[in-house]
Amino acid sequence: MRSIHAGSCMNGHPVIIQGGMGAGVSNWRLARAVALEGELGVVSGVALECILARRLQGGDVGGHMRRALEHFPLRAAARRILDRYFIEGGRAEGTPYKLIPMHSLRSSRDLVELAIAGNFVEVWLAREGHQNPVGINYLEKIQLPHLYAIYGAMLAGVGYILMGAGIPLKIPGVLDAYVNHEAATYPIYVNGAQESETATVSFDPKEYLEAPLPPLQRPRFLAIIASNTLATTMLRKANGRVDGFVIEGPTAGGHNAPPRGKLQVDETGEPIYGERDEVDLAKLAELGLPFWLAGGYGSAEKLRQALELGAAGVQMGTAFALCRESGFAEPHRRTLLKLVKSNSVHVRTDMLASPTGFPFKVGEVEGTSSQEEVYAARPRLCDVGQLREAYRTDDGSVAFRCAAEPIANYLAKGGTLEATAGRRCLCNALVSNIAMPQIQAGGYVEPALLTVGNDLAGVGRFLTNGAEDYSAAQVIQAMRAGMSPAQVCQLTGDSLGTEGSA
Repeated sequence: MRSIHAGSCMNGHPVIIQGGMGAGVSNWRLARAVALEGELGVVSGVALECILARRLQGGDVGGHMRRALEHFPLRAAARRILDRYFIEGGRAEGTPYKLIPMHSLRSSRDLVELAIAGNFVEVWLAREGHQNPVGINYLEKIQLPHLYAIYGAMLAGVGYILMGAGIPLKIPGVLDAYVNHEAATYPIYVNGAQESETATVSFDPKEYLEAPLPPLQRPRFLAIIASNTLATTMLRKANGRVDGFVIEGPTAGGHNAPPRGKLQVDETGEPIYGERDEVDLAKLAELGLPFWLAGGYGSAEKLRQALELGAAGVQMGTAFALCRESGFAEPHRRTLLKLVKSNSVHVRTDMLASPTGFPFKVGEVEGTSSQEEVYAARPRLCDVGQLREAYRTDDGSVAFRCAAEPIANYLAKGGTLEATAGRRCLCNALVSNIAMPQIQAGGYVEPALLTVGNDLAGVGRFLTNGAEDYSAAQVIQAMRAGMSPAQVCQLTGDSLGTEGSA
């Protein structure tokens, strides 16, 4: 039987999109493994400047970072990054990672170069050795690095950009500008800003290029949405072409869209989603763009159901997050798999954990910040700063704060005590998830906070015949079970391309 793979149908779109899970979990190894199977591998674009710096300080095991940096077009920047962060043999045990600066409206040149390089490296490695497209996933809420991150990904030939956790109306225009290395500007939301006040980040690639480069390929842009209204808004108001949508339901891992209307919670404090949160797929299809369904679609049956509903395919994250190519630290991944096998998994939607204010999926695992005692024992601080919010100061300038920073600091910046309750430092936790925890003053090691979707228990379907582990390829093979490219194309209304005949 012929297998499904990206490009089998004439529209050239993938049937399976591997989700962009937490920072470094959807790493280049995982995205490459998925892409080699002919589906869309996606790297997480969150905190890649931090991750690159820490991998280099860890000695760059395997030499992958340095190999990718050899192909980085900004040659002098690559040398500066290696000089600043690479440690032969890795940093001494118990030594803290050297912190990188935090972004601002006018980030330093060194930080901009590191952000461009971090995104370039991750995409370049995911694309190494094959011609299949690779995507990158961003959170719109993390606005300050967007311009540098996207340019780095495009330098590496990224094929798809996916973005949620906000309304990314201005991203298509950025992609259009970067095709010819032209300057771009991105608006920054500032809490408390007056109507006449605007704040932006600007970036001109030509100020960083050492020599002219040929035009870049414009990646396809998929907006991650949770409502018909947002889909319509994107098409009407975006400043460039939108190529499709990922419809992410509230059971998906990571950040979720809040329920529409007045917030209601159940007896455990989890948000209640209702009819207003359901997407009318028939109306969505009338917009004429491909869409993928996400959140609980990680099975062959759900894939078939999605195709029958008019979707181009599905996006799935949790199953890939636990496969062996995932970036999860091995002890965390093994713990989650054991919980799955023992049927003792619990995932909750935490309304308070994320400083962004978005609901956030948390896997309840002993020894992580999902436990109140671990959270309470952690000294509050903000030293990575990806999730800080911009706010207007009394003199009209723009400053930054985080609801997970020390409470006194947050209050001094005009924040409210209520906003600090239960807030976790996701920046440090998510990097801890991938085996690069910061060592704070006094030897305190930052704990993890594992984010997975509600379908975590369903991962057991990939642990066949008593297996303790599985690969990304096994996930894809299980998803394709019983369906040929011709059947997929029939369900999606497309015709079969010749490249799908092997």
